[in-house]
Amino acid sequence: MKYIADLHVHSKFSRGCSTNLTLKNMEKWAKIKGVEVLGTSDFTHPEWIKEIKNHLVEDDSGVLKTTTGFPFILQTEISLIYTQAGKGRRVHVVILAPNFAVVEQITEYLKRHGRVDYDGRPIFKIPAHDLVYELRNISPEIEVIPAHIWTPWFSMFGSNSGFDSIHECFKDQAKNIHVLETGLSSDPPMNWRLSQLDNYGLVSFSDSHSFWPWRLGREATILDLKKLNYKEILRALRTFEGLSGTVEVNPAYGKYHVDGHRNCGVIMNPSEAIKNNNICPVCKKPLTLGVAHRVEELADRKLGFRPKNARDFHTLIPLSEVIAKLIGKSVATKSVWQEYNKLLKEFKSEYKILLSAPREELIKHTHEKIADAIMKNRIGGLKIKPGYDGVYGEIVLDEEISEDELEQPKIPVAQKGLNDFF
Repeated sequence: MKYIADLHVHSKFSRGCSTNLTLKNMEKWAKIKGVEVLGTSDFTHPEWIKEIKNHLVEDDSGVLKTTTGFPFILQTEISLIYTQAGKGRRVHVVILAPNFAVVEQITEYLKRHGRVDYDGRPIFKIPAHDLVYELRNISPEIEVIPAHIWTPWFSMFGSNSGFDSIHECFKDQAKNIHVLETGLSSDPPMNWRLSQLDNYGLVSFSDSHSFWPWRLGREATILDLKKLNYKEILRALRTFEGLSGTVEVNPAYGKYHVDGHRNCGVIMNPSEAIKNNNICPVCKKPLTLGVAHRVEELADRKLGFRPKNARDFHTLIPLSEVIAKLIGKSVATKSVWQEYNKLLKEFKSEYKILLSAPREELIKHTHEKIADAIMKNRIGGLKIKPGYDGVYGEIVLDEEISEDELEQPKIPVAQKGLNDFF
Protein backbone atom coordinates (compact mmCIF):
# COMPACT_ATOMS: atom_id res chain seq x y z
CA MET A 1 0.00 0.00 0.00
CA LYS A 2 1.27 3.47 -0.84
CA TYR A 3 1.54 6.29 1.69
CA ILE A 4 2.46 9.94 1.17
CA ALA A 5 4.98 10.68 3.92
CA ASP A 6 6.57 13.90 5.19
CA LEU A 7 9.29 12.82 7.60
CA HIS A 8 11.21 16.09 8.00
CA VAL A 9 9.27 18.73 9.91
CA HIS A 10 9.81 20.97 12.93
CA SER A 11 8.01 21.86 16.15
CA LYS A 12 7.29 25.14 17.91
CA PHE A 13 10.57 24.66 19.80
CA SER A 14 12.72 25.03 16.69
CA ARG A 15 14.15 28.44 15.90
CA GLY A 16 12.20 30.42 13.31
CA CYS A 17 9.13 28.18 13.55
CA SER A 18 5.49 28.93 14.23
CA THR A 19 4.54 28.99 17.92
CA ASN A 20 1.31 27.24 16.88
CA LEU A 21 3.16 24.18 15.60
CA THR A 22 1.44 21.62 17.82
CA LEU A 23 0.79 17.95 17.17
CA LYS A 24 -2.92 18.71 16.88
CA ASN A 25 -2.35 21.32 14.18
CA MET A 26 0.18 19.12 12.41
CA GLU A 27 -2.32 16.25 12.23
CA LYS A 28 -5.17 18.50 11.15
CA TRP A 29 -3.29 20.13 8.31
CA ALA A 30 -1.56 16.94 7.21
CA LYS A 31 -5.03 15.49 6.59
CA ILE A 32 -6.09 18.61 4.68
CA LYS A 33 -2.91 18.44 2.61
CA GLY A 34 -3.27 14.69 2.00
CA VAL A 35 -0.10 13.65 3.88
CA GLU A 36 -0.67 10.21 5.40
CA VAL A 37 2.41 9.81 7.65
CA LEU A 38 4.26 12.59 9.51
CA GLY A 39 7.51 12.89 11.38
CA THR A 40 7.13 13.99 14.99
CA SER A 41 9.98 16.52 14.66
CA ASP A 42 12.46 17.61 17.33
CA PHE A 43 12.40 14.52 19.56
CA THR A 44 15.59 15.58 21.40
CA HIS A 45 13.96 18.70 22.86
CA PRO A 46 12.92 18.00 26.49
CA GLU A 47 9.62 19.91 26.32
CA TRP A 48 8.60 18.62 22.92
CA ILE A 49 9.27 14.96 23.77
CA LYS A 50 6.93 15.43 26.75
CA GLU A 51 4.20 16.60 24.37
CA ILE A 52 4.89 13.69 22.04
CA LYS A 53 4.54 11.21 24.91
CA ASN A 54 1.38 12.94 26.17
CA HIS A 55 -0.39 13.03 22.81
CA LEU A 56 0.87 10.00 20.88
CA VAL A 57 0.49 6.33 21.77
CA GLU A 58 3.39 3.93 21.23
CA ASP A 59 2.99 0.26 20.41
CA ASP A 60 5.34 -2.44 19.10
CA SER A 61 4.87 -1.30 15.47
CA GLY A 62 7.25 1.62 15.84
CA VAL A 63 4.50 3.95 14.59
CA LEU A 64 3.00 6.40 17.09
CA LYS A 65 -0.66 7.29 16.77
CA THR A 66 -2.98 10.04 17.91
CA THR A 67 -6.35 9.29 19.50
CA THR A 68 -7.85 9.38 16.00
CA GLY A 69 -5.25 6.96 14.68
CA PHE A 70 -3.12 9.36 12.63
CA PRO A 71 0.44 7.95 12.33
CA PHE A 72 3.68 9.69 13.32
CA ILE A 73 7.29 8.45 13.12
CA LEU A 74 9.84 9.58 15.70
CA GLN A 75 12.02 12.11 13.87
CA THR A 76 14.37 15.00 14.45
CA GLU A 77 16.95 17.12 12.64
CA ILE A 78 20.31 18.12 14.06
CA SER A 79 23.04 20.47 12.87
CA LEU A 80 26.66 19.31 12.79
CA ILE A 81 29.25 22.10 12.74
CA TYR A 82 32.88 21.04 12.82
CA THR A 83 36.22 21.27 11.01
CA GLN A 84 37.52 18.62 8.63
CA ALA A 85 40.51 18.84 6.27
CA GLY A 86 41.10 22.44 7.36
CA LYS A 87 37.62 23.61 6.34
CA GLY A 88 34.57 24.49 8.41
CA ARG A 89 31.74 22.05 7.74
CA ARG A 90 28.03 22.50 8.37
CA VAL A 91 25.92 19.43 7.72
CA HIS A 92 22.29 18.86 8.66
CA VAL A 93 20.88 15.36 9.09
CA VAL A 94 17.42 13.93 9.73
CA ILE A 95 17.25 11.08 12.25
CA LEU A 96 14.45 8.49 12.47
CA ALA A 97 14.07 6.24 15.52
CA PRO A 98 11.96 3.13 16.20
CA ASN A 99 10.75 3.85 19.74
CA PHE A 100 10.99 6.07 22.83
CA ALA A 101 13.69 3.90 24.42
CA VAL A 102 16.02 4.49 21.47
CA VAL A 103 15.15 8.20 21.44
CA GLU A 104 16.23 8.44 25.06
CA GLN A 105 19.58 6.82 24.23
CA ILE A 106 20.11 9.17 21.28
CA THR A 107 19.34 12.17 23.46
CA GLU A 108 21.70 11.04 26.21
CA TYR A 109 24.47 10.51 23.65
CA LEU A 110 23.97 14.01 22.24
CA LYS A 111 23.86 15.58 25.71
CA ARG A 112 27.42 14.36 26.22
CA HIS A 113 28.36 16.68 23.35
CA GLY A 114 26.25 19.72 24.18
CA ARG A 115 22.79 20.99 25.07
CA VAL A 116 19.46 19.88 23.65
CA ASP A 117 17.14 22.27 25.50
CA TYR A 118 17.69 25.55 23.65
CA ASP A 119 16.50 24.61 20.16
CA GLY A 120 14.50 21.84 18.52
CA ARG A 121 17.29 21.55 15.98
CA PRO A 122 20.39 21.60 18.24
CA ILE A 123 23.99 22.07 17.10
CA PHE A 124 26.84 19.69 17.87
CA LYS A 125 30.53 19.60 17.04
CA ILE A 126 30.33 15.99 15.87
CA PRO A 127 31.73 14.87 12.49
CA ALA A 128 29.04 13.30 10.34
CA HIS A 129 30.78 9.93 10.11
CA ASP A 130 31.24 9.74 13.89
CA LEU A 131 27.56 10.52 14.43
CA VAL A 132 26.43 7.70 12.15
CA TYR A 133 28.85 5.25 13.79
CA GLU A 134 27.69 6.10 17.31
CA LEU A 135 23.99 6.00 16.41
CA ARG A 136 24.40 2.62 14.73
CA ASN A 137 25.94 1.37 17.98
CA ILE A 138 22.82 2.50 19.83
CA SER A 139 20.53 0.74 17.36
CA PRO A 140 20.87 -0.48 13.76
CA GLU A 141 17.25 0.60 13.30
CA ILE A 142 18.18 4.28 13.53
CA GLU A 143 18.10 5.87 10.09
CA VAL A 144 20.28 8.88 9.30
CA ILE A 145 19.31 10.89 6.22
CA PRO A 146 21.51 13.74 4.93
CA ALA A 147 19.13 16.71 4.82
CA HIS A 148 18.55 19.07 1.85
CA ILE A 149 21.89 17.91 0.49
CA TRP A 150 22.59 20.88 -1.80
CA THR A 151 21.71 23.90 0.39
CA PRO A 152 24.72 26.30 0.28
CA TRP A 153 25.11 26.86 4.02
CA PHE A 154 24.08 23.68 5.83
CA SER A 155 24.34 20.48 3.83
CA MET A 156 26.53 17.63 2.65
CA PHE A 157 27.20 19.18 -0.78
CA GLY A 158 26.75 22.84 0.24
CA SER A 159 28.86 25.27 -1.77
CA ASN A 160 29.98 27.12 1.37
CA SER A 161 30.50 24.34 3.89
CA GLY A 162 30.06 20.94 2.29
CA PHE A 163 31.96 18.10 0.69
CA ASP A 164 32.47 16.92 -2.89
CA SER A 165 31.43 13.33 -2.26
CA ILE A 166 29.36 11.22 0.11
CA HIS A 167 32.46 9.23 1.07
CA GLU A 168 34.37 12.41 1.97
CA CYS A 169 31.55 13.38 4.32
CA PHE A 170 30.65 10.01 5.87
CA LYS A 171 33.90 8.07 5.25
CA ASP A 172 33.50 4.38 6.18
CA GLN A 173 29.94 5.08 7.35
CA ALA A 174 28.77 5.93 3.82
CA LYS A 175 27.66 2.27 3.67
CA ASN A 176 25.06 3.10 6.34
CA ILE A 177 23.57 6.00 4.38
CA HIS A 178 20.71 4.80 2.18
CA VAL A 179 18.69 7.80 1.01
CA LEU A 180 19.40 11.49 0.37
CA GLU A 181 16.95 14.38 0.73
CA THR A 182 16.83 16.46 -2.46
CA GLY A 183 15.71 19.70 -0.77
CA LEU A 184 13.54 22.42 -2.31
CA SER A 185 16.19 23.72 -4.71
CA SER A 186 16.95 20.41 -6.44
CA ASP A 187 14.92 17.63 -8.01
CA PRO A 188 15.72 14.07 -9.14
CA PRO A 189 16.95 14.98 -12.67
CA MET A 190 19.54 17.30 -11.13
CA ASN A 191 20.72 14.53 -8.78
CA TRP A 192 20.76 11.91 -11.55
CA ARG A 193 23.63 13.84 -13.11
CA LEU A 194 26.02 12.52 -10.43
CA SER A 195 27.00 8.88 -10.90
CA GLN A 196 28.19 8.78 -7.27
CA LEU A 197 24.53 8.96 -6.19
CA ASP A 198 23.39 5.92 -8.19
CA ASN A 199 23.43 3.58 -5.20
CA TYR A 200 21.33 5.90 -3.03
CA GLY A 201 17.61 6.49 -3.00
CA LEU A 202 16.19 10.00 -3.28
CA VAL A 203 13.58 11.28 -0.83
CA SER A 204 11.83 14.61 -0.48
CA PHE A 205 10.31 16.12 2.65
CA SER A 206 9.04 19.60 3.47
CA ASP A 207 11.42 20.72 6.26
CA SER A 208 8.34 22.69 7.26
CA HIS A 209 8.51 25.46 9.85
CA SER A 210 4.72 25.85 10.01
CA PHE A 211 1.60 23.72 9.56
CA TRP A 212 0.08 25.75 6.68
CA PRO A 213 -0.53 23.73 3.50
CA TRP A 214 1.86 25.86 1.45
CA ARG A 215 4.63 24.59 3.77
CA LEU A 216 3.66 21.23 5.33
CA GLY A 217 3.83 18.48 2.71
CA ARG A 218 5.05 20.80 -0.06
CA GLU A 219 7.57 18.01 -0.71
CA ALA A 220 6.95 14.39 0.26
CA THR A 221 7.93 10.80 -0.43
CA ILE A 222 5.59 8.06 -1.61
CA LEU A 223 6.41 4.88 0.31
CA ASP A 224 5.23 1.47 -0.88
CA LEU A 225 4.64 -0.55 2.31
CA LYS A 226 3.28 -4.03 2.94
CA LYS A 227 1.92 -2.66 6.22
CA LEU A 228 2.40 0.57 8.13
CA ASN A 229 5.13 -0.11 10.65
CA TYR A 230 8.63 1.18 11.32
CA LYS A 231 10.41 -1.89 9.93
CA GLU A 232 8.49 -1.56 6.66
CA ILE A 233 9.44 2.11 6.46
CA LEU A 234 13.08 1.13 6.96
CA ARG A 235 12.72 -1.47 4.21
CA ALA A 236 11.27 1.16 1.91
CA LEU A 237 14.07 3.62 2.65
CA ARG A 238 16.86 1.05 2.50
CA THR A 239 15.83 -0.59 -0.77
CA PHE A 240 14.80 0.93 -4.08
CA GLU A 241 11.84 -1.45 -4.00
CA GLY A 242 10.04 0.51 -1.30
CA LEU A 243 10.54 4.00 -2.75
CA SER A 244 7.64 4.55 -5.09
CA GLY A 245 8.44 8.18 -5.93
CA THR A 246 8.51 11.72 -4.63
CA VAL A 247 6.58 14.95 -4.71
CA GLU A 248 8.86 17.88 -5.51
CA VAL A 249 8.37 21.57 -5.96
CA ASN A 250 9.91 23.00 -9.10
CA PRO A 251 13.54 23.42 -7.95
CA ALA A 252 13.46 27.03 -9.15
CA TYR A 253 10.92 27.63 -6.35
CA GLY A 254 13.58 26.87 -3.72
CA LYS A 255 15.40 29.65 -1.88
CA TYR A 256 18.83 28.70 -3.19
CA HIS A 257 18.34 27.53 -6.77
CA VAL A 258 20.49 30.06 -8.65
CA ASP A 259 23.29 32.45 -7.69
CA GLY A 260 22.95 35.94 -6.30
CA HIS A 261 22.93 38.49 -3.52
CA ARG A 262 19.60 39.30 -1.92
CA ASN A 263 20.73 42.60 -0.39
CA CYS A 264 22.19 43.77 -3.70
CA GLY A 265 19.23 42.58 -5.79
CA VAL A 266 21.61 40.54 -7.96
CA ILE A 267 20.46 37.24 -9.46
CA MET A 268 22.50 35.19 -11.95
CA ASN A 269 22.43 31.77 -13.55
CA PRO A 270 25.64 29.73 -13.14
CA SER A 271 27.15 30.74 -16.49
CA GLU A 272 26.67 34.42 -15.69
CA ALA A 273 28.20 33.99 -12.24
CA ILE A 274 31.23 32.21 -13.71
CA LYS A 275 31.79 35.06 -16.17
CA ASN A 276 31.85 37.40 -13.16
CA ASN A 277 34.27 35.10 -11.29
CA ASN A 278 31.41 34.41 -8.83
CA ILE A 279 31.72 37.98 -7.56
CA CYS A 280 28.77 40.30 -7.00
CA PRO A 281 29.00 43.27 -9.40
CA VAL A 282 27.43 45.58 -6.79
CA CYS A 283 29.27 44.90 -3.52
CA LYS A 284 32.27 43.07 -5.03
CA LYS A 285 31.92 40.23 -2.50
CA PRO A 286 31.49 36.52 -3.36
CA LEU A 287 28.01 35.57 -4.55
CA THR A 288 25.94 32.97 -2.71
CA LEU A 289 26.26 30.13 -5.19
CA GLY A 290 23.02 28.24 -5.64
CA VAL A 291 22.22 24.59 -6.07
CA ALA A 292 22.20 24.71 -9.87
CA HIS A 293 25.79 26.02 -9.80
CA ARG A 294 26.94 23.41 -7.31
CA VAL A 295 25.34 20.55 -9.24
CA GLU A 296 27.11 21.77 -12.37
CA GLU A 297 30.43 21.66 -10.52
CA LEU A 298 30.02 18.06 -9.35
CA ALA A 299 28.03 16.53 -12.21
CA ASP A 300 29.69 13.95 -14.45
CA ARG A 301 26.65 13.54 -16.71
CA LYS A 302 24.65 15.80 -18.96
CA LEU A 303 21.17 17.02 -18.04
CA GLY A 304 18.61 14.49 -19.19
CA PHE A 305 20.38 11.33 -18.07
CA ARG A 306 18.08 8.93 -16.22
CA PRO A 307 19.48 5.97 -14.22
CA LYS A 308 17.89 2.55 -14.69
CA ASN A 309 16.60 2.45 -11.11
CA ALA A 310 15.25 6.02 -11.11
CA ARG A 311 11.83 6.56 -9.57
CA ASP A 312 9.10 8.77 -11.00
CA PHE A 313 8.28 12.06 -9.34
CA HIS A 314 5.61 14.76 -9.38
CA THR A 315 6.49 18.44 -9.70
CA LEU A 316 3.90 20.56 -7.86
CA ILE A 317 3.57 24.06 -6.47
CA PRO A 318 1.25 24.27 -3.40
CA LEU A 319 -2.37 24.99 -4.36
CA SER A 320 -2.65 28.07 -2.13
CA GLU A 321 0.24 29.71 -3.95
CA VAL A 322 -1.25 28.95 -7.36
CA ILE A 323 -4.59 30.49 -6.37
CA ALA A 324 -2.91 33.48 -4.70
CA LYS A 325 -0.87 34.27 -7.80
CA LEU A 326 -3.87 33.97 -10.11
CA ILE A 327 -6.05 36.35 -8.11
CA GLY A 328 -3.23 38.71 -7.11
CA LYS A 329 -3.65 38.24 -3.37
CA SER A 330 -1.42 37.19 -0.49
CA VAL A 331 -1.44 33.45 0.16
CA ALA A 332 -3.21 33.73 3.55
CA THR A 333 -5.99 36.14 2.51
CA LYS A 334 -9.72 35.42 2.72
CA SER A 335 -10.14 35.38 -1.06
CA VAL A 336 -7.52 32.64 -1.44
CA TRP A 337 -9.01 30.56 1.39
CA GLN A 338 -12.51 30.82 -0.10
CA GLU A 339 -11.33 29.31 -3.40
CA TYR A 340 -9.19 26.74 -1.60
CA ASN A 341 -12.08 25.65 0.62
CA LYS A 342 -14.49 25.27 -2.29
CA LEU A 343 -12.16 22.73 -3.84
CA LEU A 344 -11.29 21.10 -0.53
CA LYS A 345 -14.93 20.51 0.35
CA GLU A 346 -15.42 18.57 -2.87
CA PHE A 347 -12.11 16.68 -3.22
CA LYS A 348 -11.22 16.22 0.50
CA SER A 349 -7.46 16.87 0.27
CA GLU A 350 -5.07 19.15 -1.58
CA TYR A 351 -3.11 16.26 -3.06
CA LYS A 352 -6.28 14.86 -4.63
CA ILE A 353 -6.94 18.26 -6.16
CA LEU A 354 -3.39 18.60 -7.47
CA LEU A 355 -2.82 15.03 -8.60
CA SER A 356 -6.05 13.46 -9.74
CA ALA A 357 -9.16 15.70 -9.86
CA PRO A 358 -10.47 15.82 -13.48
CA ARG A 359 -10.65 19.24 -15.10
CA GLU A 360 -14.36 18.81 -15.84
CA GLU A 361 -14.97 18.37 -12.11
CA LEU A 362 -12.63 21.19 -11.09
CA ILE A 363 -14.45 23.77 -13.18
CA LYS A 364 -17.69 22.94 -11.36
CA HIS A 365 -16.18 24.24 -8.16
CA THR A 366 -13.72 26.97 -9.11
CA HIS A 367 -12.87 29.41 -11.88
CA GLU A 368 -11.86 27.87 -15.19
CA LYS A 369 -8.49 29.64 -15.10
CA ILE A 370 -7.74 28.15 -11.68
CA ALA A 371 -8.68 24.72 -13.01
CA ASP A 372 -6.38 25.20 -15.99
CA ALA A 373 -3.53 26.32 -13.72
CA ILE A 374 -4.03 23.19 -11.59
CA MET A 375 -3.81 21.03 -14.72
CA LYS A 376 -0.66 22.84 -15.86
CA ASN A 377 0.78 22.48 -12.35
CA ARG A 378 0.11 18.73 -12.50
CA ILE A 379 2.52 18.31 -15.39
CA GLY A 380 5.12 20.66 -13.93
CA GLY A 381 4.23 23.31 -16.50
CA LEU A 382 4.10 26.46 -14.35
CA LYS A 383 6.83 29.01 -15.03
CA ILE A 384 8.91 29.98 -12.00
CA LYS A 385 11.17 32.97 -11.48
CA PRO A 386 14.04 31.22 -9.66
CA GLY A 387 14.87 31.70 -6.00
CA TYR A 388 18.31 32.82 -4.84
CA ASP A 389 20.25 33.68 -1.67
CA GLY A 390 17.35 32.86 0.68
CA VAL A 391 14.57 34.30 -1.51
CA TYR A 392 11.82 31.92 -2.64
CA GLY A 393 11.07 31.57 -6.34
CA GLU A 394 7.84 33.05 -7.70
CA ILE A 395 5.18 31.76 -10.06
CA VAL A 396 5.09 33.70 -13.34
CA LEU A 397 1.69 33.85 -15.06
CA ASP A 398 0.64 35.42 -18.32
CA GLU A 399 -2.64 36.56 -16.83
CA GLU A 400 -4.45 36.94 -13.53
CA ILE A 401 -8.08 36.84 -12.43
CA SER A 402 -9.67 40.07 -11.26
CA GLU A 403 -12.09 40.05 -8.33
CA ASP A 404 -14.96 40.90 -10.68
CA GLU A 405 -13.95 38.00 -12.94
CA LEU A 406 -13.76 35.53 -10.05
CA GLU A 407 -17.21 34.11 -10.73
CA GLN A 408 -19.19 31.64 -8.67
CA PRO A 409 -18.91 27.94 -9.60
CA LYS A 410 -21.23 26.76 -12.36
CA ILE A 411 -22.85 24.29 -9.92
CA PRO A 412 -23.79 25.86 -6.55
CA VAL A 413 -21.62 24.59 -3.72
CA ALA A 414 -22.35 24.98 -0.01
CA GLN A 415 -19.33 26.91 1.23
CA LYS A 416 -17.77 26.52 4.62
CA GLY A 417 -16.79 29.59 6.53
CA LEU A 418 -13.17 30.65 6.60
CA ASN A 419 -12.71 29.41 10.15
CA ASP A 420 -13.99 25.90 9.41
CA PHE A 421 -10.51 24.78 8.36
CA PHE A 422 -8.58 26.65 11.05
